[in-house]
Amino acid sequence: MENDFGKYTRERVSNIPFDSNDPVYKEYSNKVPQFIGQAVYIYSFEKNRMVFANGWKDLLGYEDVEITLLKIIESTSKRHFNFSNELNDKALQFLKNINLNLDKYSFTLEVEKIHKNGDIIPLFSRVGIYKSHNGNILEVIGISERIHSRKLGNIMQYAAFGPETSSFEESLNEQLFNQLAISRKEKEALELAAKGFASKEIANKLNVSQSAIEKRIIPLYKRFNVKSLPHLISFSYDNYIL
Repeated sequence: MENDFGKYTRERVSNIPFDSNDPVYKEYSNKVPQFIGQAVYIYSFEKNRMVFANGWKDLLGYEDVEITLLKIIESTSKRHFNFSNELNDKALQFLKNINLNLDKYSFTLEVEKIHKNGDIIPLFSRVGIYKSHNGNILEVIGISERIHSRKLGNIMQYAAFGPETSSFEESLNEQLFNQLAISRKEKEALELAAKGFASKEIANKLNVSQSAIEKRIIPLYKRFNVKSLPHLISFSYDNYIL
């Protein structure tokens, strides 16, 4: 498989694991919460390598001492690979322009990873800013866990969070428009539409304007090549969105 990394990500990701003798690793081993069923990593852009990893043996079959950010990226399944990397790329580009409260920003995505043994593992992953200084991202943290409740389809699902959540997610929506993906806000409106609520009712429930709801749902017609709301809802069930 040819790896189609975004330029911003490609220039900032290495294949270097953590150093167990590094004082930072020892500090994070005592500091970072570790839960059964979750795998965690912290990647340092200053050191250009992992500085902490835990739980990857159970999740993807890799020892913590061998897992790298490049390996995590490359383990993405073929059908999710390009979008996953495009999302990482666009999110980091957006965040490099944020100067305040960087550590309060994060994004989530549902993505298929390939286990070391070749099995496909559906994951829910969250990536956030772990450490920053003067508007510069120093470290990111990623937390992943297996999705047991349902299958993943061809349509990627993602969400953005932070003090500027609306502009963050809207920026991603605009830049990822041509990808087969759906954001948290779009899915939220679609779920209510699937239950039979009209745009005005959905707007009231979500405390936004009716035009805001239309801006979330109508673009999905073109993106998913459907002709009507019933077609969109049917498509969403067929592709495990709903």
